[in-house]
Amino acid sequence: QVQLVESGGGLVQAGGSLRLSCAASGSIVSINAMSWYRQAPGKQRDLVATITSGGTTNYFNSVKGRFTISRDNAKNTVYLQMNSLKPDDTARYYCSMVVVGTSYISNDYWGQGTQVTVSS
Repeated sequence: QVQLVESGGGLVQAGGSLRLSCAASGSIVSINAMSWYRQAPGKQRDLVATITSGGTTNYFNSVKGRFTISRDNAKNTVYLQMNSLKPDDTARYYCSMVVVGTSYISNDYWGQGTQVTVSS
């Protein structure tokens, strides 16, 4: 099967930066969309950013100009560069990928998340 593992979260002061990574492993033929979501306790889950297989990106309005999503297809990895972090960015960040497996059927996969905490 397919597993996603996030890394790069941690504690950072407001205005600082973090770079999140999410690597997929398993029986993978190709990966279509790669996305980052975030969720704070008691809050809804928000889509932060998405990147298609062709490199087209989309961002949640509150992170535009501060976050950058990118991908390395050879490594089956998606990144989220987060700059100018704010306390409101504090959340657990999850990656999600649309993966084509050996059955040539697309399925959504999720990682367990990585915590990002931004202090004021």
